[in-house]
Amino acid sequence: MDDAVAALAVCREFGVPVLSRGGGTSLSGQTTNAAVVLDWSRHCNRLESVDVEGRTCIVEPGMVLDHLDERLAEHGLTWGPQPATHWTCTVGGMLGNNACGASAQTYGKAVDKVARLEVLLADGTRMWVGPTSEEEYAGIVEAGGRRAEVYRGLRELRDQHLARIRTGYPQIPRRVSGYNLDSLLPEHGFDLARALVGSEGTLVTVLRAELLLSELPGHRRLAVLGYPDVVTAGREVTRVLPWQPHRLEGVDDVLRRNQAEEGMNPRALDKLPEGDGWLLVELADDDPDELGRRMDGLVADACAAPEPPSVLVLEDPTEQADLWAFREAGLGATAHPPSGRDTWPGWEDSAVAPEDLGSYLAELRDLLDRHGLTPASTYGHFGHGCVHLRIPFELGSPGGAAGYRTFLEEAADLVTRYGGSLSGEHGDGQVRGELLGRMFPPELIGAFERMKQLLDPENRMNPGKVVAPRPLDADLRLTDDHPAWEPEVTFGYPEDGGSFAQAAARCVGVGKCRATLGAGARVR
Repeated sequence: MDDAVAALAVCREFGVPVLSRGGGTSLSGQTTNAAVVLDWSRHCNRLESVDVEGRTCIVEPGMVLDHLDERLAEHGLTWGPQPATHWTCTVGGMLGNNACGASAQTYGKAVDKVARLEVLLADGTRMWVGPTSEEEYAGIVEAGGRRAEVYRGLRELRDQHLARIRTGYPQIPRRVSGYNLDSLLPEHGFDLARALVGSEGTLVTVLRAELLLSELPGHRRLAVLGYPDVVTAGREVTRVLPWQPHRLEGVDDVLRRNQAEEGMNPRALDKLPEGDGWLLVELADDDPDELGRRMDGLVADACAAPEPPSVLVLEDPTEQADLWAFREAGLGATAHPPSGRDTWPGWEDSAVAPEDLGSYLAELRDLLDRHGLTPASTYGHFGHGCVHLRIPFELGSPGGAAGYRTFLEEAADLVTRYGGSLSGEHGDGQVRGELLGRMFPPELIGAFERMKQLLDPENRMNPGKVVAPRPLDADLRLTDDHPAWEPEVTFGYPEDGGSFAQAAARCVGVGKCRATLGAGARVR
């Protein structure tokens, strides 16, 4: 940690931009920049302490999530958020993105599970931040210095825009886009730690995090509900939510077909009940009898729909794990399907209120059809209204970059019309940073800029992301402006037609090549 702080001091001396990096699994351009890249995962990856009774722990930013939860499970505890890349994503990266995953249905987003952060500003100011009482605030201001300047400036910023902060954010479970100015509200305890979560390394460097922990449930059961299509599955989410699912995911038939073609997860595919869209509904409880009663009630309610679903209920943990492996393979299975066009991120993470999910999915699929961007696999965290897409953008075709921009702009207007968020867990980065003005009122965009100016006045922290972002199409590879690089190579790359560029493009960034615990890591 001392070496990392020293490296940041050198960057400060020479005015060099800085980019903190964890597992590198972000999909929106957060972890690429012209900057000194600090990879925290190799050396700053320790669990420093666990308070079992108080249900907190202190951890360094480079610790891989599965490593953390393996240690916490010894005490029957978990942090909670679990992205599909849990085998390689790090705590620091999760805090940078405000990560979620399927388990956020129960535990909340990363921002909901943070007690305090130790942070380093670009100017070298180092401090612990968290919720701040009036007495603590008065003491900080009285002490003076840069810390007092930051606290006073953020308080003034909050007070000046108080009404807009209270009304300008989408009131949905999965709002991740933008800075968390709402965490500075009086009713939220003027919490600087939570205000910094999701800022994508653009405001501070996180050195340590004190996390809030939860107990692991004793028993789980999984219901798989099959529907005619994924839109119908989305509409039925509100029928399932009253049963308080531990996880509630949706998948479509494109994902199933892709995995069948690639020979992935055959046991899960054999188990899927009839349908072309599915909900995976996990219930959890410490009392197995109560769990059984809840599952029976859930199935009865689901089957009371005008078009009742086909139903599969799994009690065996191994069989449940098969189905979750099918869901978690979404990105890897849909990026480069054998019988279809390559697909890309860009609009892979939007979110709306769960009660609007079915209607939003229908309009989103219509938008994809109008742009000729089908089939596009649709899956995600349906219990929170969060939709993942893999879209076959024709980036290498004439006008491909322009088509990419047009679709993203129209998609941003669509989700905004539903009162939703550009991002439900992946963050804004460069892909969606430019679109924030379509989601937030100008007053809040100006407040984001003032927050950035207060904490990073020289714009050295991951510049070009969130605030004053680079254009969403400025650095798109595989386009006319950035054609694929084909160096002279020794290897033949026979599966890619001899193309090094094609082989490199098959990396979709899920980080499985860096996994150290294997596929059998504990679910939360």
